[in-house]
Amino acid sequence: MYDAYQSYADISDRMRIVAASGERLLRQWGTTQYAYPLRCMEAYYELVVLAGFTHERPDYQITQLTTHDRAVVDVVEETVLTTPFCSLLRFSRKDADNEPRVLLVAPMSGHFATLLRGTIRTLLRDHDVYVTDWRNARDISLDKGAFGIDDFVQCIIDFIKFMGPQSHVVAVCQPAVAALAAVAVMAEDNDPDQPASLTLMAGPIDTCASPTKVNEFAKSKPIEWFRERLIGVVPRSLRGAGRRVYPGFIQLTAFMSMNVDRHTNAFVDLFRNRVEGNSEKADRIRSFYEEYFAIMDLDADFYLQTIETVFQKNALFEGKLLFKGRSVMPSAIKKTFLLTVEGEKDDICAVGQTLAAQDLCSGLRSYMKLHHLQPDVGHYGVFNGRRWESQIYPVLRDHIQCSV
Repeated sequence: MYDAYQSYADISDRMRIVAASGERLLRQWGTTQYAYPLRCMEAYYELVVLAGFTHERPDYQITQLTTHDRAVVDVVEETVLTTPFCSLLRFSRKDADNEPRVLLVAPMSGHFATLLRGTIRTLLRDHDVYVTDWRNARDISLDKGAFGIDDFVQCIIDFIKFMGPQSHVVAVCQPAVAALAAVAVMAEDNDPDQPASLTLMAGPIDTCASPTKVNEFAKSKPIEWFRERLIGVVPRSLRGAGRRVYPGFIQLTAFMSMNVDRHTNAFVDLFRNRVEGNSEKADRIRSFYEEYFAIMDLDADFYLQTIETVFQKNALFEGKLLFKGRSVMPSAIKKTFLLTVEGEKDDICAVGQTLAAQDLCSGLRSYMKLHHLQPDVGHYGVFNGRRWESQIYPVLRDHIQCSV
């Protein structure tokens, strides 16, 4: 399966390189008397360039930030810790002075952490931001070993301890389970570096609460079906040759198949806006798909364990989740303030699934727990977009400030 995909990708990449050259050439002639037909050809070449997956992480493109008082300040991006499967990136404003340290735990999914670019920008207004920059599994050699849920939880613990005491954790979507488990383990161990606050945003803590199509699909097949049908082997031509992975191209193809008309219309809109000279609209569509089509593979162990443990067994909520053989007990958390955030129209992680963490953390006093349900937003609106910035982020910011 993966060999066939890679062979096709190698051929199509050559075609896209040729199309990119044609696009650049035609753009230079776009203001002549033949502008309209040339724009049509340019727009066609642009679609050819865009219609393909890439496997390299895009740049975060966060070099400057406009502060609350409208000042423009420089942002420094640096890698502060590196592991085989993840790098810990730090984003800090040059004018910042002892801002609260926030670990933003990005999903290990078919997309890179750059999908949270807008989330990072917003958090940077008032915080020193650290981000889990997950690496593409197809680029990780076999000698680095496999990567499962235990490794994910341990990675979060290591990053929290690196940041030191009184840090804050914000987990977006899928890693909410691992983040809650990490904080629970640290609490049970009475670790001095327990975070001051934990925010879980649209995460599947209880997948039996208002099941979505994602939840139902995960439970509709035995785990052997996922292992046999969805796991591939990285081809010999790549750095991770021989590694068993859940390929990003399978995940993205599945997502796109659920909204074929929407994506088709988007490409039609891109072509039309480019031809008509509406560059701003065309550029927005192109930027979205450049990010959307940048995909990463997941280690097979992590993917299969997530399907079985999080979705099929609902292990964390049922009190059956294990970390390196020991039970994970969120009730042990007594010092870390908790905020859960959900979107009213979330069709990936429905209302109630993240709120369930409030019940699990029974060791916290009531004033240390807060829930925010955001009206009129879907899954991505919880951590990106206008309502995230104007309505959800202020709640998160105040939550962090109150827990310091």
